[in-house]
Amino acid sequence: MTKYWNSPMHYSQPTIQELQSKIASSNNKANKKGKQYQPIHIEGRQIAKSWWGQAWCNVIENYADYGSRLERGKRYVRSGTVIDLHITKGRVKALVQGRRAAPYKVDIHISPLKDEEMDALVEKCSHKISNLETLINGDFPEDLQELFTSSKGLFPSSREISFSCSCPDWAIMCKHVAAVMYGIGAKFDENPFLFFELRGIDVHRLIDVAIESHVDHMLEHAHDPSDRIIEDDDIKAIFGIDIMNT
Repeated sequence: MTKYWNSPMHYSQPTIQELQSKIASSNNKANKKGKQYQPIHIEGRQIAKSWWGQAWCNVIENYADYGSRLERGKRYVRSGTVIDLHITKGRVKALVQGRRAAPYKVDIHISPLKDEEMDALVEKCSHKISNLETLINGDFPEDLQELFTSSKGLFPSSREISFSCSCPDWAIMCKHVAAVMYGIGAKFDENPFLFFELRGIDVHRLIDVAIESHVDHMLEHAHDPSDRIIEDDDIKAIFGIDIMNT
């Protein structure tokens, strides 16, 4: 087979119509085999709408060796070519439809989260019960942005992530990998807990620590004066109940 990078031929980009036709064909073949794909669907031009999904997409630029692959990746993910994407601990496996009949296989590996990074996340979440409530509601708290997006944040560095694709492109991040990376950002929009899954973060530990911290704080201040406490005389005046004689 002629090598992609040694070929004198010019490889034009397939049209949206060509891609859609091949996508339909691949889906039909999968359905006949009883396979259930998890495709990425992008509505409109914006790939990710939440701050954490957008932050993930922005980080992609740190991994790419050729900017042209990023633009092609955006075009591919918007066109629905990421026909299957699965996120598990430290790994993303996906199928991306390209010019050939069979979709390309993309495999992304991410190193486990460092202990100090996990401790920093627990520390941040444990001080504010609002963080816990926000997480349970399916959002990342705004005050955790720096923890994710800083240079030493929770997003993997270029040394902590590796890519492979079955296509013949020699770029470290080909357009198919780029499409999957953008697709991950879209997935985080739908379910932010997938980020915890990908990075191997124990969500139950976050919740347990946050609850314990909140309870400890309440007990420490249980006897503090508060305007929200109704005095005995006020209870009698309002409700006609004499606390001292009940």
